[in-house]
Amino acid sequence: MGMTLTEKILSAHLVEGEMVKGTEIGIKIDQTLTQDATGTMAYLEFEAMGVPRVKTERSVAYIDHNTLQSGFENADDHRFIGSVAKKHGIYFSRPGNGICHQVHLERFGAPGKTLIGSDSHTPTGGGIGMIAIGAGGMDVAVAMGGGTYYITCPKVVKVNLTGKLQPWVAAKDVILEVLKRISVKGGVGKVIEYCGEGVKTLSVPERATITNMGAELGATTSIFPSDEVTKGFLKAQGREDVYVPLSADADAVYDEEININLSELVPLAACPHSPDNVKTAEDLSGMKIDQVCIGSCTNSSLLDMLKVAHILKGKTVHPDVSLSIAPGSKQVLNMLAQNGALSDMIDAGARILESACGPCIGMGQSPNSKGISLRTFNRNFEGRSGTKDGQIYLVSPETAAASALAGVFTDPRTLGEMPEFTLPEEFTINDNMIVAPVPAEEMDSVEVLRGPNIKPFPVSEPLAETIDAKVSLKVGDNITTDHIMPAGAKILPLRSNIPKISEYCFAVCDEKFHDRALEMGKSVIIGGSNYGQGSSREHAALAPLYLGVKAVITKSFARIHMANLINAGIVPMTFADEADYDKIDQTDEIVIEHIGEQIKNGNGKIVCEDRTKGFTFECVTDFSQRQKDMLYAGGLLNYTKQNA
Repeated sequence: MGMTLTEKILSAHLVEGEMVKGTEIGIKIDQTLTQDATGTMAYLEFEAMGVPRVKTERSVAYIDHNTLQSGFENADDHRFIGSVAKKHGIYFSRPGNGICHQVHLERFGAPGKTLIGSDSHTPTGGGIGMIAIGAGGMDVAVAMGGGTYYITCPKVVKVNLTGKLQPWVAAKDVILEVLKRISVKGGVGKVIEYCGEGVKTLSVPERATITNMGAELGATTSIFPSDEVTKGFLKAQGREDVYVPLSADADAVYDEEININLSELVPLAACPHSPDNVKTAEDLSGMKIDQVCIGSCTNSSLLDMLKVAHILKGKTVHPDVSLSIAPGSKQVLNMLAQNGALSDMIDAGARILESACGPCIGMGQSPNSKGISLRTFNRNFEGRSGTKDGQIYLVSPETAAASALAGVFTDPRTLGEMPEFTLPEEFTINDNMIVAPVPAEEMDSVEVLRGPNIKPFPVSEPLAETIDAKVSLKVGDNITTDHIMPAGAKILPLRSNIPKISEYCFAVCDEKFHDRALEMGKSVIIGGSNYGQGSSREHAALAPLYLGVKAVITKSFARIHMANLINAGIVPMTFADEADYDKIDQTDEIVIEHIGEQIKNGNGKIVCEDRTKGFTFECVTDFSQRQKDMLYAGGLLNYTKQNA
């Protein structure tokens, strides 16, 4: 029996366990990446391990999230990350060099390699045939120290692509179609593997758009084969030496299969407030809009920008619309400037932003109150834009540009004949904004620079014999990490200060949560389905840890957040009977006696008691022995120190 591409790469990197689906496996990590919103904490964790130099083939620290320097905090964090990178053998991508996923695809990614990053959109690397996975910062720190990364051996879903995209239909429409079919929960525990004749018609940037938004499926990652198209892209980047051909065996067996005829797709849009709330652009045509934002790690490639510039050339943005454009990297911005496309954008009235995440994480360009904003981004969760009642639609660059000119939602197929857009045979290569590691003999003398906003990692304690705590918060389904620990220009600068950032924990859901949790001292959170979907931010676990949360009981968890809770020493459990969710109220007293023994000997079953209501209920866990040991120790950092 043949192997899928996913199985081939995972098997080649297997360190612990067996390739049995649903069981825990440990894999060797070749590359890591961090960004500045998660990086400061990841490097504080790395320092705590006492490893002098990273042990991966390549680790890169990017500055792309907290680039709005309205106070000293972000600049201090950047200085800290730069000095840590210099001391420990990490490449440092300076502010202005671009978005981590775009730059990594251009300059560092390699087919067949494993990559984890402290950002949920790390699967962008799957566009060139990598197993690239979003993870918590602590997992990345452990990998940098040479440690194994653990995942559940995934099911593999084959997405068989046939045909070819019609004019003005984009890669964004492909992933929106997948989201429409299987939802934001449909990819949990799975890798999405793209195959078929249609793959050959998609460029690497188009493939990367699709794998990038695979994160919104809840998937472990997504991957395309490495073929002649991949080789051409790497050659144009001056990196043909890292190319290897990779594909699934012809007789590979998949767990599920989805068939998509690219020729039949039409322009689509994800409507507020979920990436899987998909309608056609035609159905939305004529809706008045207020803002258009083009960019993000999903759609900021040179190819995307050339299409936008063509649509805007010689025209003017509608007077009722604010259009902002953020090229994804210095390379892209530079090439747009050299070929005149940047001038076309500026002439049309676009506001050019720096090569960074910007509006995608609420870092500026918030829409007006109740404003309708079309964005080429990957998430449209309520409030993420920085405007609580903003109405955010996710669209392709083609739909975004056409709508910006018309002032209303516009199907780009109305633009007429589409020219052929091709990538250059050679990209402009200038890595002067990437600082390479210093020689090993110089590292010891490097001083790590810390600002006053950088606080120590919060202390976690070994698992108590009994958890006896009140419910500090009860929330519903699809709670995102943006709900738990919001982003935005006001809060992101506090990522290295857990005590301060915890003041905003769950503020989107309940502004009184912080004070109530502190007053309780220790507590339990009750949640619905798909709890913790979205960003990989481990702060959504670290802030509750600081506030005394001991356990989170839900109907189901998103993969990365569940792992982050275990890393922090917080016990995640799911209801054996979802009807018990409805019986529990906020402030009820929950007692879990002999929890350590129950985890160790209970075959995945944990008996809990709602002492306020006077009933018992059962929870389910599926911890590996390693995860059990981590919880006993009080989290991954304690566990790593004990087993160093």
